[in-house]
Amino acid sequence: MGKVNSELLFSAENISTEPSLKLYEQVVHYVNVRIDRGDWPADAKLPSVRSLAQELGVHRLTVFRAYQELKQQGRIYVKDKSGYYAHASHAAELGTCTAYSERSSTKRIFQSESFYMADDPSVSVWRGLDGLTQVHAVNADFQFSKALIDPSLLPNRYWRELMMQLFEKHPKIAATYSSVQGDAELRDAMAQHFSTDKHFAVSTDEVLITSGAQQAIDLVSRSLVRTGDRVLIERPAYGPAMEIFRRQGARLTVTDMRPEGYDMDQIEWCLKTEKPRLFYINPTFHNPTGFTLPDEQRKRLPELAERYGCLIVEDDSTYDISFGQKPPSPIFAYDISGSVVYIRSYSKYVAPGLRIAAVTCRRQLMNSLLSVKALVDNGSPLLNQKLFLQYFQSPRMQQHLKKLCIALQIRKETMETTLRDSGWTWTSPAGGLNLWLQLPSTIKPNELLAKSIQESVSFVPGNVFDPTGAEGKTHIRLSYSYANELQIKEGISTLLRISRTM
Repeated sequence: MGKVNSELLFSAENISTEPSLKLYEQVVHYVNVRIDRGDWPADAKLPSVRSLAQELGVHRLTVFRAYQELKQQGRIYVKDKSGYYAHASHAAELGTCTAYSERSSTKRIFQSESFYMADDPSVSVWRGLDGLTQVHAVNADFQFSKALIDPSLLPNRYWRELMMQLFEKHPKIAATYSSVQGDAELRDAMAQHFSTDKHFAVSTDEVLITSGAQQAIDLVSRSLVRTGDRVLIERPAYGPAMEIFRRQGARLTVTDMRPEGYDMDQIEWCLKTEKPRLFYINPTFHNPTGFTLPDEQRKRLPELAERYGCLIVEDDSTYDISFGQKPPSPIFAYDISGSVVYIRSYSKYVAPGLRIAAVTCRRQLMNSLLSVKALVDNGSPLLNQKLFLQYFQSPRMQQHLKKLCIALQIRKETMETTLRDSGWTWTSPAGGLNLWLQLPSTIKPNELLAKSIQESVSFVPGNVFDPTGAEGKTHIRLSYSYANELQIKEGISTLLRISRTM
């Protein structure tokens, strides 16, 4: 039995910096991954408590507790006076899923070897998140890696006026905390907005204010996902979300996101056989592809979620960035069973420094989220919420959004025009912040990035968004939202010139 490199997972540094996953839970996740990957097939004998503790550098009681948890999960079993063994049931289930995926119109939904290698926490603290952080840290003249709005397009001067008005109205605003759930006035305003603009009815008590969409995803993961749970995600997907679920001890299963949406028969098969705890999706102007899920699939997903006991987590961070026809209603609008958690971010295209997002869900889930939120920060900053409330309720916000969408559409079209003769392929998005491009087979994204950075051009290689690594070998994401038209023309021309030398 070969020794697995586990130093990265079980180093003292990683243990101390990840409070959401206890040490024995990390061992549980480690064993689950080894079984799923086939290192320990059905009925294979596992290392003894003593030997695994020595291999991982943890106490024997930690491994013993992990083995007991795995027994309860049905992942392993015990033979008297012989030891612990991998259970056979899960291996058979994966075989059935793989057989279906080979018959499906989509090539594969479940990736075995390559996927579980990516899902192994002993490989690293996920290469993709680390890569995204490194790319964003590059100080490039032509910045196509950041899916952020160019600060010159934001209402910067108006915030000064709002701040002065806020302190006149609430002179002691900085001297108190918000409630854990968020400012009641802001939650009420958002609930009314959802009812009139998005056509779904929610009460003030069904809205939670968070410090950005990423915190919202983290709260959902901590409150609703248990160690060993399956989480279904799209491929490609938002990298930090994948890492959040992994750190909670989830095991990831992927389904492809295409211009026409999902293979819905495949989704139902997955929900039936894999029984994921939740399905994390970004259905509107998807990051990184820009695809938008069609209305008929949005209607069917809540029905499937209710039937198979799966929660849908709908991340809708760029819903308002539309270049023409308004996108379909959120999936949450079709939910009648409380199976959908809706995450809506605003600060990215209004004032990123405020970090304002809202989580909307039915009351049976809200209490779990509030319990975790109270431990995380005891409530998002009240000053930020009150400041955003003034802008949210003013006509200036809608005026700003209309101008912003026009400006971003011009930048997207400028980028597409400059790429026209490149030989690269993409589906033009109807909104959002990014282009998802497939490169010719002769060009490797990571090699192109290394050469581009030398000439002050940055973008994000596809492996950051792909847990299986398949599309990461052929795709890149270019964000048109942070650079102006002149920078786009010059930067993309430079990028193409570099690519022709490869």
